[in-house]
Amino acid sequence: MQRRPADADWMAVAIALSRRGRPAAAPNPNVGCLIVKDEKVIARGWTQAGGRPHAEAMAIAAAGDAARGATAYVTLEPCAHASPRGPCCTDALIAAGVARVVVAAQDPDPRTNGKGMARLRDAGIAVVEGVLAAEARAAMVPWWTRQLAGRPFVTLKLATSLDGCIAMGDGSSRWITGDRARAHGHLERAQHQAILVGRGTLDADAPRLDVRLAGLADRSPQKLLLTSGNAPAGWTAVASPDAINDVNSVLVEGGAGAASAFLAADRVDRLLLYRAPILIGGGKPALGDIGLTDLADAHRCWRLTDSRLLGSDRLDVYERVREG
Repeated sequence: MQRRPADADWMAVAIALSRRGRPAAAPNPNVGCLIVKDEKVIARGWTQAGGRPHAEAMAIAAAGDAARGATAYVTLEPCAHASPRGPCCTDALIAAGVARVVVAAQDPDPRTNGKGMARLRDAGIAVVEGVLAAEARAAMVPWWTRQLAGRPFVTLKLATSLDGCIAMGDGSSRWITGDRARAHGHLERAQHQAILVGRGTLDADAPRLDVRLAGLADRSPQKLLLTSGNAPAGWTAVASPDAINDVNSVLVEGGAGAASAFLAADRVDRLLLYRAPILIGGGKPALGDIGLTDLADAHRCWRLTDSRLLGSDRLDVYERVREG
């Protein structure tokens, strides 16, 4: 089926909707769905907390009879398998009478992989696939990483001085960055299922690790402690970077030991580097040993994807370059 000029524009809206479900949709993917008819949006949806209802189910319910003959834009191939938790989205789209379905990314789940689009076509519905696929995968990258790599997507946050320190020599670190950078850090917390620090950070700072932004307090992530011992009440002990198995996304916030452990294990997928325009000198470095033995191995590992000023602080975002 041939693409239409507006397909990418409508899909971009559906992708934006999908981000509303992150991370609350876990363990399911955060999908967005837009139903368009006569070049007007008649309904929209995104995966709800806990994974149900699915985005398509939300949009179809909102559209009602108006869905008949419309085009549905979905960021992930509609599910084709039955579940006790809710209806099969492929069958729901067929029953709603949509005339056309535009899909961004094919679902890698073997229960659906290609079957959803095949069933839609068998029902006489025109299907267009691959529209903004990379952008859709990026919007649901925690679930995608879990699905394909069998592990959570890990973001490492480092807030440093210009000379790479995270604290004064005596350990004091409040505050290296300003209000806007810290607010952005809280927004990042709200988009992760779990947040992790090391034992040294817990003992030195007693961090709350909650989300202190208006309207997002209920998005505070689970608290993980990287330790070989026990964790206090309200925390979950994690023995190593490889031992996190029950969440789709983790934000590693501190300190140098935890950051170094995740980098040494090659478990960091995204790096947030907040740098304040200050020099400390003789402070505590952001990283310890990460297992690097040859300087050549440090190159071509990270790709800059975003850079911006947050007040007087600079944020640089890097993604890990991996084969495949």
